[in-house]
Amino acid sequence: MPASPRSSSSGPSRPAPSQGVPSRAGASGSGPEMSGSGPEASGPRSEASGPRSEASGTGPKASGSGPEVSGSLPDASGSGSGSARGGAEVPDEAVTPLIRGIAVLRRLTEADGAASLSGLERATGLARSTVDRITATLARMGYVRLDGRDAVLAPRLMELGNAYLAALRLPRVLDPYADALADELDESVSLAVCDRDGIRFIHQATRRRAMSLSFRIGDLLPAERTAPGPLFASEWGEEEWNRWRERRAADPEDRGFPAVPARSRPYGGGTDTSALPAAQRPTVGDDFEERAAEAGRSGWALDDQLIEPGLVAVSMPVREAGRIACVVNVVSHTSRHSAADLRETLLPRLRAAVAAMERALELDAQGAPDAPDAPEPLGHGPKPTRSAFPARATGMTGVTGVIEPGYAEGTAGAGGTGAPAGPGDIADSTRPGDAAGPPSPGDAAGPPSPGDAAGPPSPGDAAGPPSPGGDTGDPAAAGRATERPAGRPPTPSGLADWTAASKQELGREFVESLARGLTVITAFGEGRAELSLTAVAQATGLARATARRALITLEHLGYVIAHDRVFRLTPRVLGLGFPPLSRTTLPEIAAPHLTELSQRLGDSVSLAVLTGAEVQYTGHVSTRGIMSVNLTVGTRLPAYATSLGRAILADLPEARALEVLADGAPEAVTAETMTDPDVFRAELDKIRRSGYALVEGELEQGLRSIAVPVRERGGRVVAAVNVAMHSSRRTAEACVSDVLPELHATATRIEADLRIAGRFRRVQLS
Repeated sequence: MPASPRSSSSGPSRPAPSQGVPSRAGASGSGPEMSGSGPEASGPRSEASGPRSEASGTGPKASGSGPEVSGSLPDASGSGSGSARGGAEVPDEAVTPLIRGIAVLRRLTEADGAASLSGLERATGLARSTVDRITATLARMGYVRLDGRDAVLAPRLMELGNAYLAALRLPRVLDPYADALADELDESVSLAVCDRDGIRFIHQATRRRAMSLSFRIGDLLPAERTAPGPLFASEWGEEEWNRWRERRAADPEDRGFPAVPARSRPYGGGTDTSALPAAQRPTVGDDFEERAAEAGRSGWALDDQLIEPGLVAVSMPVREAGRIACVVNVVSHTSRHSAADLRETLLPRLRAAVAAMERALELDAQGAPDAPDAPEPLGHGPKPTRSAFPARATGMTGVTGVIEPGYAEGTAGAGGTGAPAGPGDIADSTRPGDAAGPPSPGDAAGPPSPGDAAGPPSPGDAAGPPSPGGDTGDPAAAGRATERPAGRPPTPSGLADWTAASKQELGREFVESLARGLTVITAFGEGRAELSLTAVAQATGLARATARRALITLEHLGYVIAHDRVFRLTPRVLGLGFPPLSRTTLPEIAAPHLTELSQRLGDSVSLAVLTGAEVQYTGHVSTRGIMSVNLTVGTRLPAYATSLGRAILADLPEARALEVLADGAPEAVTAETMTDPDVFRAELDKIRRSGYALVEGELEQGLRSIAVPVRERGGRVVAAVNVAMHSSRRTAEACVSDVLPELHATATRIEADLRIAGRFRRVQLS
């Protein structure tokens, strides 16, 4: 097998000097970018000095005094592979609050996205006061939502994983091929990269069946129990193999990989080993070195029920510049295919797909303008694009619709390169404020610029987080923004203002060094896979000394690697909340925002999608009054007679909207119901101009409702949200003056979360 080591951060242009984190010389030893001398690093450090230091303490682990660092130092290096630096001590200049904040995020991820604060205290070993401050800071950033005594991961946290996926470039180029292959084979298809001695998924195209796979983007699996693993291992050197053997010995049950069952069952080889002591019986993965050697020779690999009985898979590598960039994995179960059948039936089509992917990567690397339209990838026609899946993309043909990923949508980013626009670039919005708040510096093309959608909400009152950042475009939201500056700034220099304002408002409950350290991750993105220290500092607006210490910490934990004075993210970043959040649906994204709006207004609030000529309610929050609008999720009503339906129909081409109206055979539900096509056409024109729909007594006498559309990142309306009440509560004028601004702000926050959640995955509408 090749002796050359492999970088832990998979990607076509990665350096290959080291599988793990490089020596300290690459980060803090020598060289002007990370040297310990000079004015940026010498003398008292602003982040670490003084009794109120957020990273100070009494030595390398900073576990001594100070309110920001109380409690022991937890393990934040992640599951499966142990410490990012092989058990090395925490560097003197590491930012302790960042280590602890990442530990909290990892425990929340392992708990499937939600845990009590006391549970986090037990799981991390941190003092309760430290957990409270960390979660308050994460809530201010919009990364978690505090629900009573529980902390719940929020969609905005996905901007960290989005930064890695955007920098990696593979999802943007290869995801459509994987989706098309899944459609062609009618099997689940995934893309995986190597993460030290494991494999981590970067894309999932899962078939929706009664028996379907539960793997998610970001899940980490032990390499020896997968089909992609032997292919990656065929490029390992002795250092990587030694680390794999050490991990196998230290974790004989694979307990460090929560995405897979324990490997306590014996390996089903051909030799009867029942007479051997249990400790000497071969287990799953013991033949991994032989499988890796065979995979290196054959160019493909099988998983014959290594993860669990009945699960089989076949994999092939996608190569770029002679090395494995990622692996395509086709997964099935034995009731559909045996392992031999996978090899004989699916492998030829998998080869064709891999060849097409490699051509696409080559064209993309050359900057070919027609790379997205490379012909005949599978030997069955033109290259797949999202437009090849109209039924799923529209979200208008049924409640099984999805919102397609947005990595190639929008206009040129901040740098004007024509690359995918960052989250926050919603086009053709009819509603003021659809820019959805100030983004972070992570996801647009070109020079480092704000990227991934709405600014972090502040903890706010019991009703939930308030409007982000003040960029909602309505007076009420702007007023709230002046009271509570919670949004992340649109320019790097504004980060200091935002953190200072957050610190002033929250006091000791806001940990600046944690917020700044996580912001460093979002500096990476499309066109910014490798950044120098100076580039990171410029992208985030942080002082070089602050950025340097954050990078040292992230390198120690294995979230960045350094080589030749540049840094790049590793796949481990996907372990920060991405797996549980990658299955989030639109109703789940909207639910806390609907609840907040209902509590603030005291009225019923609903979310609905269009299915045929009807709207189907996918989210609803009722008030507790004796008289309230009480509809259950799943209820269907005629679109023409509801504000929700009209807000969605107004976005359709007029001919299509009238076709829906004709299909619904409009009937007068009440004396006020609008049924005349000409009058209805004029009403839709009015809604397009005003950005909202107001319906009075057309569905039920005395019922008044006002609705606004919810748009995905490309600007298309995919749902609508409304507020409904008895007509005696508010006049129509009061609905427009008082309710509409709040409704706009809520829709904007939903859109901001939706754009982040849907950048590299399909979001289910229901």
